[in-house]
Parts: sequence; structure tokens; C-alpha cells
Amino acid sequence: MKFLKAFISFLIINFGALGIGSWLMAEGPQGNWYTQLEKAPWTPEGWVFGVAWTIVMICFSTYMAFLYLKRPTHKVLTLFIVQFVLNVSWNFIFFNQQLIDLALVNIILLLIIVTALLFTYIKDLHGKTILIFPYVIWLSIATSLNLYIYIYN
Repeated sequence: MKFLKAFISFLIINFGALGIGSWLMAEGPQGNWYTQLEKAPWTPEGWVFGVAWTIVMICFSTYMAFLYLKRPTHKVLTLFIVQFVLNVSWNFIFFNQQLIDLALVNIILLLIIVTALLFTYIKDLHGKTILIFPYVIWLSIATSLNLYIYIYN
């Protein structure tokens, strides 16, 4: 029961972050500015982003529930909150403000924070650490897409 409560809490917060991020990105990927950008050849179709983020947030919520139940510390919550802020703010910085360079710094910091969660708590969660891998992989792809746009635009 403890796990279910923690999981649902993190699920609500993480999907809330996606919702806030979507709200903050103005026209987003459908906007004229974004459609005119030179994008990486490996940029996925638009629908892939929704599917990927859904999978990522379900896995990450599960990971965070296990982690928080194992280590209910200020450090864990701080890393989670920093991750939340960086995740939400990227949409605003990139799509709304069109600051490609600052968005790149933002997403690199986000990747560092999520990777820090992975390596800091791998001994606590052992095999359950695999649940954070989709987030790290997706952020690595997203960072490469942001970097490509930064270089070629």
C-alpha cells in the first residue's frame, strides 16, 4: 500500500510536469518557428514524443516511488525537485522563448541530474535502477536533437 501511494503521487507530479511544460511551450512543435528550424535527421515523428514521455514518466514514477521508500531523504527530494524544474522549464525556454542555447544548457543539466540519481542510488535499488534508464536514454536523444538545432540554426 505504501508503494502504491508513493507511485501514484510521483505519477501525478510527473505527468503534471508534462502538462505544465506543454502549457508553457506556446505553439510548440506546430509553431512556425519550430517547423522552420533545421532539425536532425534522426528527429522522431511528433507522435513518438508523446509515447516516449508517457513510458519515461511511468518508469520514472515507479523508480522514484522505490527510491523514496528506500531513502526518504532531503537529498532525494531535492534532486527530484531540481529535475522537475529543469524538465518543465525546458519547454518554456526552447519553444516559448526560442532560446536554443539556454535550452541546451538546461537539458544538459537535466541529463546530469537524472544520471546523478541513477549512479547515486544504484546500490540502493539494484535491479530496479533499470527503471530510470528510459529517462536517461530519452534525455540523451533529446539533448542530441537540441544540440543539432543549436549547431545548424
